[in-house]
Amino acid sequence: MSMSISKEEAQSFGKVGVLFGGRSAEREVSIMSGSGVLEALRGQGIDAHPFDPGQRSLGELEAEKFDRVFIALHGRLGEDGTLQGALELLGIPYTGSGVMASSVGMDKITTKVLWQKAGLPTPDYALLDGQSDLPAVAAQLGLPLIVKPPHEGSSIGITKVNAVDEFQAAYDVAAKLDDEVLAESFVTGREFTVAVLGTGAAARALPVVEIVAPEGKYDYQNKYFTDDVQYFCPPQLDEAVQAEMGRIAVEAYRTLGCEGWARVDVLLRTSDNRPFLLEVNTSPGMTTHSLVPMAARAVGLSYEELCVEILRTARLKNKKV
Repeated sequence: MSMSISKEEAQSFGKVGVLFGGRSAEREVSIMSGSGVLEALRGQGIDAHPFDPGQRSLGELEAEKFDRVFIALHGRLGEDGTLQGALELLGIPYTGSGVMASSVGMDKITTKVLWQKAGLPTPDYALLDGQSDLPAVAAQLGLPLIVKPPHEGSSIGITKVNAVDEFQAAYDVAAKLDDEVLAESFVTGREFTVAVLGTGAAARALPVVEIVAPEGKYDYQNKYFTDDVQYFCPPQLDEAVQAEMGRIAVEAYRTLGCEGWARVDVLLRTSDNRPFLLEVNTSPGMTTHSLVPMAARAVGLSYEELCVEILRTARLKNKKV
């Protein structure tokens, strides 16, 4: 049984809003995440209340007079800096990254540019539009390759292209969801994720989680609604390689200016055990299937304790004017 926090600390948080639902393609998952967080915080004696920005206005959010909020929203209008900016304007301290890191983390292209600039390993890529010469891109990046909308999460709109004649259809799927489309070299290897907690010099990696999906398909359905995916924490992997993955994940997090908590997805190339950074999730899932709670459990941090630890980091990022 996890230790409860003191009554004094529970009261010190004041009136807490748990923001979940929203209007993104990931609304359903966000409701599962937020419901779990709400229950966990209430179970610790915290005065926590649900708030769905997909159904209620910013005026109503201000009228609630929350002392701080826990953001359990995923995807656009919750994870991309827009809500973070509104909370800065309203003066409501919030969990997770600020406006810039949230916005950059949601944009897989800008993320990759900054990581490459910092000398961090990430797969080669090309940016596509309706005029792109797809066979030339396939020749440049090599096959197979991955095509994805750069501003969606939860593996929505992603296609693996094995042959040039599949490229156009994959592009069309992603283009329905996004103005820009990202093509990325496919890294043959194992899939991992690294949760990071804390800010700046205090940021630390939690144990690495390996994701083993049926036929390598870690898609939306398998992520949230089936029990077919296997997770290993710790994985069967040399400790030095795990430590290196943790190191580059923290470096990747700091490079983007992330705060509070996030999850960094990493591929480990089979041929040489070299890790490649895929993306960062600045508002990761907190469902029963989610990976940050799993990594926290591996270091003895219960789901409830994790929620409280994240809530403790809620703050306004813009310095007082």
